Amino acid sequence: MAVLGVDVGGTFTDAVLVADGRVSTAKVPTSARQEEAVLAAARAVGAAEASLAMPPRAHAGLAGVGVYKLDRFTHGTTVATNALLERKGACTAFVATAGFEHLLHLRRQARAHLYRLCEDHPEPLVPLTRCFGVSERIGPEGVLRPLDLESLPEIDAEAVAVCLLFSFRDSSHEAAVVAELRRRLPAARVVASHDVAPEFREYERASTTAIDAYLGPVLDGYLHALAERSVEAGLPEPLVMRSSGGVATIAEAAAHPAFALLSGPAAGVVGAALIARAAGIPNAISFDMGGTSTDVCLIAGGEAERSVEREVAGYPVRLASVDVHTVGAGGGSIAWVDEGGALRVGPESAGANPGPACYGNRGTRPTVTDANLLLGRVPDRLTGGLKLDRAAAEEALVDIDPRAVVEVVNAEMLRALRVVSVERGHDPHEFALVAFGGAGPLHACALADELGIETVLVPEAAGMLSALGLAASDERRDHVRSYVVPLEQAGELPRDGEADLRYQGQSFELTVPLGPDLADSFHRAHEERYGYADRSRAIELVAVRTAEVRPGPRIEPSRSARREVSGPYVLELDGSTCWLPPGWVGVRDGSIWRITRA
Repeated sequence: MAVLGVDVGGTFTDAVLVADGRVSTAKVPTSARQEEAVLAAARAVGAAEASLAMPPRAHAGLAGVGVYKLDRFTHGTTVATNALLERKGACTAFVATAGFEHLLHLRRQARAHLYRLCEDHPEPLVPLTRCFGVSERIGPEGVLRPLDLESLPEIDAEAVAVCLLFSFRDSSHEAAVVAELRRRLPAARVVASHDVAPEFREYERASTTAIDAYLGPVLDGYLHALAERSVEAGLPEPLVMRSSGGVATIAEAAAHPAFALLSGPAAGVVGAALIARAAGIPNAISFDMGGTSTDVCLIAGGEAERSVEREVAGYPVRLASVDVHTVGAGGGSIAWVDEGGALRVGPESAGANPGPACYGNRGTRPTVTDANLLLGRVPDRLTGGLKLDRAAAEEALVDIDPRAVVEVVNAEMLRALRVVSVERGHDPHEFALVAFGGAGPLHACALADELGIETVLVPEAAGMLSALGLAASDERRDHVRSYVVPLEQAGELPRDGEADLRYQGQSFELTVPLGPDLADSFHRAHEERYGYADRSRAIELVAVRTAEVRPGPRIEPSRSARREVSGPYVLELDGSTCWLPPGWVGVRDGSIWRITRA
């Protein structure tokens, strides 16, 4: 089997080709048109040539790797995320039950920031002038007002999001409105909330549906352009990583772009879980520091933590996703001094072009990479042949202490690591830190020191782990069914999956695995989270979440000879660099470096 994974980051696009048990890698700058970077990375790793060949025959162009017809091509994209962050989606309209047209604008009664009274929420993706009502009403017990399609006004938009009251329980009115809109607007994308997020809580469901409609034309255009270019290059149609940590077909990803909002970060977490399991460590924290941002996620029992709701760009998205926390801290993050004279790092990044000053590509602003170079933690020549310009880095950091830059960016990443561990009741001391990305291993030991973590795992292909995670990822399709009934009235439940439960009268739920004694599991989870459990109180079942999973290919990275190094030491890896401070020892066993205190 030959498998290709291509991960698009903010600065670089990485490719991993696994064929005949051997792993080949390539890294190219990310271009403005992502499909061009994807194809460039595939060519750089030899995948396009491999996919056109018949298996197996020798080919010198792949550095000794036999050429095989490509069996699987998986891809992680940031197109949906970038379109939402930059507000470059479609002209979208919103249709709600009459009287609820202002739903996206009313939001919840929470402030945008607890202590900044003047801070505003992000402007809704759909302005009030394109929010419409239709005469109908369904309640929890059934139809209260019949649907009147004649009350639906004329709408002119590229995409329409439809979110009617209680459609998660009875979708008949919503389906009829969608059918009517598709008849009137055959060229528009029309999205129904019961297809995207069939759950209660109207605002979150409306927000998720609006995002899905808003991003539809953008991601659909990108994915179909990529599919066409892939066929021309001799590649199979790619599978696309979804936020939940599994891949799906192009058609499935294009149908609901909201499911791909965390496509890139999810791949890294899948790769980190793979490394932790290979090292025999069930509990770990994924730490992915790239050129633009850092993504962290808790891995417990060999599986990444998942959440059912998160905010992206200030908008709630109620969909299953790996529980990644992201901060704007990367190797290309720019260091600057604020009006009060304090040193800040990020969230603005130098990106791939011009990149850090030391890249010699007309960049002049100081970055974290420039600081690490001046501290002697990065070699003068990176893997791939890029020679770094020390003089340019010195000029960029002329008034800034490089050690202070590293301390500031470490503090930002430390806060992110605490969010997914300490703030959720986990002791970091009981976890290993899986460090990867272009810059993750440079900062891992210092962060582990602060958190009391004793073991740092760094894969040999640290700079390409997200692409390797893509290559190895399962095919996954998540499903949710809303209940909102007393647990004893729920009837028979699936054997596998998770349930959202709460004490009757509570506002929020806890998610626990389905099993024979669901009530007892909830009581124990509630006691662990909040310090008490009320076993005499009625429990309400809010929703059941299940997933169809087809296991991905089993990938065994090639093993390297055992090696041991002691800090201070600069360890050059594939697409990355690891800094071992004094007092740390690294031992390579197979394809993983296990780094511990001496």
